[in-house]
Amino acid sequence: MSDDIYQKIENNPRFKALVKKRGRFAWLLSIMMLVLYVGFIFLIAFVPEWLGTQLHENTTITLGIPVGIGIIFISFLLTGIYVVRANGEFDRLTSTLLNEVGK
Repeated sequence: MSDDIYQKIENNPRFKALVKKRGRFAWLLSIMMLVLYVGFIFLIAFVPEWLGTQLHENTTITLGIPVGIGIIFISFLLTGIYVVRANGEFDRLTSTLLNEVGK
């Protein structure tokens, strides 16, 4: 692409809106994951006996196992949410933008 097309894209208000919207969404999901992960670390640091509590009498599985698995599951879920939105809304906005600037 020529520098002229890059300038048209960069100066387009739709591009600025796309960058802002995508960035805000990525930060939101990142903060959610960070809060969950740091919360888990704080549980390990300050309430290890709670995480070490057995699920029931006759098992060696503790509460820490499902909590840890839950955090891993949530990270996959948040990634999936981002991918769905990126492949849907963000790709549509990008396509509209490229059509506007004449690519």
